[in-house]
Amino acid sequence: MKYAFDAQRKIIHIDMDAFFASVEQYDHPELRGKPLAVGGGGSRGVVAAASYEARKFGVRSAMSGRLAARLCPDLTFVKPRFERYKEVSERIRNIFFEYTDLVEPLSLDEAYLDVTKNKKNLSSATQIAAAIRQQIYNDTGLTASAGISINKFIAKIASDWNKPNGQKTIPPEEVISFLEALDIQKFYGVGKKTADRMYQLGIYTGADLKKVSLEQLEAYFGKSGSYYYQAVRGIHTRPVQPQRTPKSLGAERTFDTNLSSEVFLEEKLEQIAQALIKRMGRKKQAGKTITLKIKYSDFTMQTRSKTLPYFVSDKSVILDQAKDLLYQDRLKDSVRLIGISLSNLKGERNSSTTSDQEKLDVQLSFDF
Repeated sequence: MKYAFDAQRKIIHIDMDAFFASVEQYDHPELRGKPLAVGGGGSRGVVAAASYEARKFGVRSAMSGRLAARLCPDLTFVKPRFERYKEVSERIRNIFFEYTDLVEPLSLDEAYLDVTKNKKNLSSATQIAAAIRQQIYNDTGLTASAGISINKFIAKIASDWNKPNGQKTIPPEEVISFLEALDIQKFYGVGKKTADRMYQLGIYTGADLKKVSLEQLEAYFGKSGSYYYQAVRGIHTRPVQPQRTPKSLGAERTFDTNLSSEVFLEEKLEQIAQALIKRMGRKKQAGKTITLKIKYSDFTMQTRSKTLPYFVSDKSVILDQAKDLLYQDRLKDSVRLIGISLSNLKGERNSSTTSDQEKLDVQLSFDF
């Protein structure tokens, strides 16, 4: 059987189950089986992660702690311990490297692995994913879910299929039927607004999407139209990149009380710039574009940016530029959050080394 996509690649997406919350429950047995939120404490707090017990009540990450407590009166809030999460994440990543050097971390709790050729000389990516998940559990006491398929796009969708503590394989011969039956909301890269627009166009499933021409999709969705056209046909050629260059680095602060004066905000920028410099030092990065992010009391967002003709990594330069951006225009309301980010980073490059238009006709000849 021949395919219009690259059927030879074997990609695994590993996603830890409620990672921050699971680490807390593992380290504190008295919290196991109880609804738990990491972060979210105080009147201004935001939930960073929620245990599965809390999710049953509708508690989700990025939700205000006040709303989370209303949804789940028995919810326990714990302070984040990011150094601990990084420590556990590093142990998990070391397990990945026992199987392949082609590991692309997306965050502390998820990564792509290319196991087409692997250090264990195993032919089945499904078996590799199961072995990795078991090893993670043995070493950390935490569970992970996995998606296995021919590319990153499909593997990421599959990893969410049997959560928590499960896995799903989409072999080459099932890719097209799987995508055609898939609800359009489950396509990676289709957000709520895009899904709503697709519904208005009569696009509810992958099969519906496949009926729409490339020209029509580009007319409706611009550059994203080409992505949707290829994705529903199983075409996604971006490789797993071990050295994934970040697009930007940033730091921000949410205030206990809203601030209404640039003078008060300027005092906070010093702390934020220091946190950003520390992060840049770890990543060994410098950048040209400085962006000031302002979130007002009504939750509307505003950004102000400036691109310099040279790379910067000096705190005083970044702070001075951030202050200039702060006074660039009057505040339209009191401010609940402010942040500084640096983009246009040194060494940043286009991650796509091959064209997404590329189509490969290959014969399936191996175990998935």
